Amino acid sequence: MVVTRVAACHVAPHFLSASKTTSKAVSLIHQAARNAAHVAVFPESYIAAFPLWSALRPPTDNHDLFSRMVANSIAIDGEEVAALRTAARETNTVVSIGISERSLTSTACLYNSNLIIDSTGSIAVHHRKLMPTFFEKLTWSPGDGYGLRVANTPYGNIGGLICGENTNPLARYTLMTQREQIHISSWPCIWPTRMLDAPSEAAGSTEDASVTTAGSNYNNVLANRLRAAAHCFEAKCFGVMCSGFFDKTAIDTIVAGASDTARIRRTLELSPRGVTMFLDPTGSPVQGFTVMESTQKQQTREFLQMEEAILYADLDLELCVEGKQYHDVVGGYRRLDVFDLRVDRSRREPAKFTDTEHPFRDD
Repeated sequence: MVVTRVAACHVAPHFLSASKTTSKAVSLIHQAARNAAHVAVFPESYIAAFPLWSALRPPTDNHDLFSRMVANSIAIDGEEVAALRTAARETNTVVSIGISERSLTSTACLYNSNLIIDSTGSIAVHHRKLMPTFFEKLTWSPGDGYGLRVANTPYGNIGGLICGENTNPLARYTLMTQREQIHISSWPCIWPTRMLDAPSEAAGSTEDASVTTAGSNYNNVLANRLRAAAHCFEAKCFGVMCSGFFDKTAIDTIVAGASDTARIRRTLELSPRGVTMFLDPTGSPVQGFTVMESTQKQQTREFLQMEEAILYADLDLELCVEGKQYHDVVGGYRRLDVFDLRVDRSRREPAKFTDTEHPFRDD
């Protein structure tokens, strides 16, 4: 029996502080390792913020926030990533973490990226979100297919997609063809699509992630679970849904300086929170647990939504096999004579330079 313990960190960043958020992530990686986790997972764009202001404030009001986002986005060769790689190596843990990545070819081009760092500290997968969704386009540029890879680790074959990419059937199929056993889907803390005028308009802002309340806003709990469960069922793999936690500091930062502070604050406070949970290869929930650090006492939990904590689950990877016998969409249940999928996994850069060294001249 191959059992992998996964720690899904349902946590908030130090909003728009890359250094403090990185330190918090490193601490959480060590905490998860002390509780025998093999894999530590963090939400979408955990370092150092998710740009929710673009959903609720006009672009002309957001220049300062965008500048702060650029300043606190991190480079793949920077000190923050180096610290994460060291933590993974020191704890012998695989780490999946969302970052706002600063391009090395522009002063302000950013990518919504996710890194899978293996237990040796090497970057196994460096994925840039293929297409920013809705208001995310005001912050992030489109990525490429380079990161559509599955990390083959001692704890299983681990892949992942960012938020709306889990609605892209071709991206999901690409990971299925690489023997994916654990699929990580990372999500923001909330996903507002319209302003809320009254508390009755809050949909899904309940401790029960299965409840859908009639209202005018987007129920990301229901939508995200549907997408994650569909992938688990089709891929016959385990799912790790990891959403961010939304704290008061983030709300206060987004509201500050806005032209309609009351409505924006109401919307942020009442929009349904993301959920962190585990799914089995049939798409059904996996019972998880939290660990009280002071006593090491475990509490059984199916999901986390309204509190900041780490949710753990033990995943028996042998359970990924049975469903393949009768419905393997990349094996006996495919028609290669009918469908032909080609995936370009080259890294796309804005320019390619061919240089020759200039001889030294003493003019």
